[in-house]
Amino acid sequence: MTSQKVTVKNPTGLHLRPAGILCKEAMKYKSLITFTFDGGTANAKSVLSVLGACVKCGDEIELVCEGADEETALQALVSAIESGLGE
Repeated sequence: MTSQKVTVKNPTGLHLRPAGILCKEAMKYKSLITFTFDGGTANAKSVLSVLGACVKCGDEIELVCEGADEETALQALVSAIESGLGE
């Protein structure tokens, strides 16, 4: 298991479009990928779970990856979030 904290930079947080991009990126990996925010845990491979976390701009989330490709998955997701998820 590996994890890293990252700050969401999207001006409108993780709304539908960036949540979809995050999920699409997470689905490329076999690892279980979740993130914790505000005391809750969300499945990064589920758009509804990501949207339900209500993550806003400036919020810090902790990505957690567990599985065979966890290191690669974590690096890719951190990079995607830091680059703004297409926004």
